[in-house]
Amino acid sequence: MRIAHRLADWVESRWVVPAYSGWVLGAFSLCFLAAAINTMAGWLYVISGISLALLAMAATLPVRSLHRIHLQRLPIQPISAGEELTIEIELHNQSSQPKTLLQIRDLIPFVLDRPVSGVIETILPQQTHRWVYYQPTKQRGVYRWHTTQLRTATPLGLFWCRRERQLPATAIVYPTVLPLTTCPLIDEIGQEDSPQYFSRDRRSQLANQDLTRSLRPYRWGDPFRLVHWRTSARYGELRVRELEVFTGGQEVIICLDSASLWNTENFEQAVIAAASLYFYATRTQLTAKLWTANAGLLQGHRVVLEALASVNFGETPGDTPPPDQPIVWLTANSLSLNSLPAASRWLLWPDNATTPKLTVSDRPGIIIQPEPQLQTQLQSGIRN
Repeated sequence: MRIAHRLADWVESRWVVPAYSGWVLGAFSLCFLAAAINTMAGWLYVISGISLALLAMAATLPVRSLHRIHLQRLPIQPISAGEELTIEIELHNQSSQPKTLLQIRDLIPFVLDRPVSGVIETILPQQTHRWVYYQPTKQRGVYRWHTTQLRTATPLGLFWCRRERQLPATAIVYPTVLPLTTCPLIDEIGQEDSPQYFSRDRRSQLANQDLTRSLRPYRWGDPFRLVHWRTSARYGELRVRELEVFTGGQEVIICLDSASLWNTENFEQAVIAAASLYFYATRTQLTAKLWTANAGLLQGHRVVLEALASVNFGETPGDTPPPDQPIVWLTANSLSLNSLPAASRWLLWPDNATTPKLTVSDRPGIIIQPEPQLQTQLQSGIRN
């Protein structure tokens, strides 16, 4: 059965294959022809001849109907996981005859869904028809596919003809960015008790006292450390400082340990956490950067999102090691925590519920638990 199906599929994509009605008419034509030979009745020859001529015409017209149809795929705009991809294909009828009753099929990757089909009734001569469909997404990633099929049995419906067109497509689905209202992991960076970091943070605060650009009303999500309390008391509402440069060039480097082996679900959570921490840091006017094992150090909203959309665990490390300065380390390997630079933070996704205390006691961080929501844990206080 599979061999017959593959053979029919191969014939349909290169020539034509009979529809059910075509098989029926062909069987009747042969029966009439056999009866005519047996009885030598002229009217049976006429019926069989007309039927066979009709089959021949029905076999050639679908092939001609698919000629001179030019397909063009429009760029697919990136979205976040959980949203719908908008996929548009334009069909240009370059002939002087209308094209009718076309079936179009876009062979999207199976990880997204099954191939999507649509029906186009008519494309007028020298006109363009835009076919649009919306594909839901569940998981981040960079999805690529190449093939779109056109199929028709017009005008008699006796034979199917299908032709494949190469229309390369790239759909980028960004990871979800959690709307963090606070994040001690980022807020407390640079507030270590050691004299080195205390003096640096103090000098940074003094250097920026005169760099307040303006005051504006408080917006949801603004960190309370930027609130100007004296002005807020005078106006009776919270006012927030907008700084030219915050904390003297202090930067936050979020490092995703993508070279290690992860549990798949934990790694997806880590990617979401990396994106959320990055955008929270930029929202609080810190200089944020992202590091992954293969891509190295990255900066810029779109660049970071595209890197997080395509990153996978177990990557081959590139030429750029993690920066030798305080970082936020996202990992599933508890043994890597003690080798972090001083004043670093970490997020750990353990494979089991218990993690040796020795491996996590040197530097502060958060052990991500399976039960509470990730957003709740990122907004909670740092613990060892």
